[in-house]
Amino acid sequence: MKRIGVLTSGGDSPGMNAAVRAVVRTGIYHGLEVFGIERGYQGLIEGKIALLPARSVGGIINRGGTILRSARCKAFYEAEGRAAAAKQLEERGIEGLVVIGGDGSYQGAQKLYDEHGIRCVGLPGTIDNDIGGTDFTIGYDTALNIAMEAVDRIRDTAQSHDRLFFIEVMGRHSGYLAMMTGIAGGAEEILVPETPTDIQKLIDHLVKGREKGKTSSIVVVAEGDDAGHAIDVAARVSELSDFKDSRVVVIGHLQRGGSPTAFDRILASRLGLRAVEALLEGETGKMAGISGNNVVLRPLSEAWECRTQFDPSFLRVAHVLST
Repeated sequence: MKRIGVLTSGGDSPGMNAAVRAVVRTGIYHGLEVFGIERGYQGLIEGKIALLPARSVGGIINRGGTILRSARCKAFYEAEGRAAAAKQLEERGIEGLVVIGGDGSYQGAQKLYDEHGIRCVGLPGTIDNDIGGTDFTIGYDTALNIAMEAVDRIRDTAQSHDRLFFIEVMGRHSGYLAMMTGIAGGAEEILVPETPTDIQKLIDHLVKGREKGKTSSIVVVAEGDDAGHAIDVAARVSELSDFKDSRVVVIGHLQRGGSPTAFDRILASRLGLRAVEALLEGETGKMAGISGNNVVLRPLSEAWECRTQFDPSFLRVAHVLST
């Protein structure tokens, strides 16, 4: 193997640049030419491919987002689109591909290998921490710290005005980020899609807190909760109780930007190195992940077949400590 490519696909996450840097520097260390592909699979189809020398990734380990940029690509869902992408790689002699993204990006990589023999290794890049095959994903720790800081700041205002706040965090259909944000921020209640939300039970819990002397409360709501978004939950609580003066804060895409934490930089660096060396070892259809403190290779399919979920015991931690 003489040439490999690297791309970032799907939603951006802090630490993707650190991963790109690791792939480029590791590839060059082993005598490879490393090509960066702009805008994910869309750029691959369009031939947006350029050689990345070592200096091209200098000074990016601390930057959020992705210097390669990212995009959703409907064309890649079709066999013709994947054939066009494979042709771009074959014309340039690129024999292996490192794909940084979520499970959808992995599924595309798997099809690229199955249909065209392009060897692919994935790196888990998503703030949601919902990919199977790894304990943590690149960007999750940064997003968690951003959300926790937001909760801390909002609590100051909540306490100053004796107010109830509903804070919505990202996570798609996973409540992992919301659960950990709520525990770290000392939230009075955490609503996640993994457990059904009972609005009346939520109100009863808030009322009990008020009776014990609490003058303000924080409720963290995962964006994928079955009761709806934070604004929907707030409206239902207002309708069914005397909590009429609540406020809603949606942290949203703030969680996806900003400088990555040390944890995410180190994780991305370790996984990026392993991904390149896995390609050199002849591996394909694998993802580099972290298990305990060990870097492991797992089948790409684990990303969508064995999704990571928080330990149910965390629910008890949140409940006991919020009483």
